[in-house]
Amino acid sequence: MQNKLWTKDFTTITLGSVVSMLGNSISGFAMSLFVLDYMESTLLYAIYIFLYTLPQIAAPIISGPLMDRFSRRRTIYTLDFCSTALYLGLGALIYFDAFNFGIFAAATFVIGTINSVYMVAFESFYPMLITEGNYSKAYSISGTLQTMTFFMMPLATVAYNAFGLAPLLIVNSVFFLIAAVFETMISDVEAGKKINSVASYGAGAYFSDMKEGIRYLSSEKGLLAVTVYFMVISFAGGASQVITLPWFNKTFENGEYLFMFVSIFSVIGRSLGGLIHYKVQLPAEKKFGIALFVYVSIAVIEAFYLYVPFGIMHAGSFLIGILGVTSYNIRVSATQSYVPHDMKGRFNGAFFMLNTVGTLTGELLAGVLSELIPMRATLTVFMLFSALSALIIIGGNKKHVAPLYNRNV
Repeated sequence: MQNKLWTKDFTTITLGSVVSMLGNSISGFAMSLFVLDYMESTLLYAIYIFLYTLPQIAAPIISGPLMDRFSRRRTIYTLDFCSTALYLGLGALIYFDAFNFGIFAAATFVIGTINSVYMVAFESFYPMLITEGNYSKAYSISGTLQTMTFFMMPLATVAYNAFGLAPLLIVNSVFFLIAAVFETMISDVEAGKKINSVASYGAGAYFSDMKEGIRYLSSEKGLLAVTVYFMVISFAGGASQVITLPWFNKTFENGEYLFMFVSIFSVIGRSLGGLIHYKVQLPAEKKFGIALFVYVSIAVIEAFYLYVPFGIMHAGSFLIGILGVTSYNIRVSATQSYVPHDMKGRFNGAFFMLNTVGTLTGELLAGVLSELIPMRATLTVFMLFSALSALIIIGGNKKHVAPLYNRNV
């Protein structure tokens, strides 16, 4: 008999994540607009982005061993309570005109750190609330909800222009408070997992856990291949972020609106794909082949879709969306159902850290190359590299990756 997915705990964490995700999407984009408007400096905007991104390199890998020793559930709601206070304080400072960039920069670094640790804790705790056999369905929901953040950008722009940043930060504070209260209601499913106390866990045990995590990932050839390849995907994705919007702006009048219109088709594709994966279970024995096809197809479409007429470009964006959510669903449901619960923190920490390194490297290198060769050609080089890497890293490790992917989860 199929286990029930929508248990009390799964429903609670889903509702909590929706509330915090929507509030964070609105305030995050509005904060970017605020820095540009208030400081009127591209350099200070770059510093703001850098300070938010910097913790995403170190915080996940540092926090990973701790998430395998201490309560992830408690970490999640504690960080949300901290975010409640932080956004409320920032909103009050701006409302009473006590803002300065130094405070904002420090707060940005703290927000980046909190989000990075929260991401590791959440991704390591979430699988513990999924009943056996429902991983694919659960992550189809997760992937679909993540696409909702795209629709928050226009709303954030309208709300920011109408009310300013302070009310949005205060509203976000309320959202985080609601999410934290929801999360305290989740059952202590970690009670059966051995967790060392603070008194018995020191630096020696921490570094021992770190080494154990490295040995585990090194010994699991399938997981290692997937992790390395998704670092390559992030590398190519970083290039796309640097190139695509500027290309639209330089090529067309009102190019940012055309870019948004093309991107909507990707969101539609991801939403439809999420619904399909919720309703339909992919044949277990074909998941590896489907995944490899998806990886290569996405890269090839992105390599050339800026060269074609808008109608075909929209179709390509739609395919990227529907194939992208398929890639996400196969990968995350396979890895999170496979990695032992007491190792998930270290695995997820390493995975997120390597993805961030890949993204930042891709953004930097693409920025340099786009000064030397046309932007579309730069994107083509990155995406063809991603397609070739899929064939070498994933295809070349079929005997290790296929057993990981080809399971009913």
